[in-house]
Amino acid sequence: MPQLAIPAIITAFAAAVTWSSLQLELSPPMIVGHSMQPRVFPIFLMVICIVLAGILAWQYRSEPPEKVKLEGLRTWGSIALFVVFYLLTTYVDMLIATAVVVFLMCLLWGERRIYVAGLVGLVTPTVIFFLFDTVLRVRFPRGLLTNWYYG
Repeated sequence: MPQLAIPAIITAFAAAVTWSSLQLELSPPMIVGHSMQPRVFPIFLMVICIVLAGILAWQYRSEPPEKVKLEGLRTWGSIALFVVFYLLTTYVDMLIATAVVVFLMCLLWGERRIYVAGLVGLVTPTVIFFLFDTVLRVRFPRGLLTNWYYG
């Protein structure tokens, strides 16, 4: 049953994060208003992770995975792009970092149409920003674009 190790690790991690999130105190309605409590979002994400880990375990039992060979350039290029994402987020802006890294990740993983990669690179951070800003009412860290938007 070594193939069940990954779903078990994911489930253990998700359970630990859920337990940690349940330790957070509830915020008073005066501070939170109509927004979610701080612990709701991580618990929601971890429940999704546990469900997906269960699906993964079921798939592994019905059809064991083949041995995977490392991709080389794509793997190391993705790791390098995560470093670029960190640097751009820290020193420029999180939305710009997301757009640049998503665009480059599309190209790295084989998208040949530049306009499709560009469209994905622009639409993804825009949707994420407006989802978090308007629906979830979560503000992003200050940067070039967020300073302009927040005023």
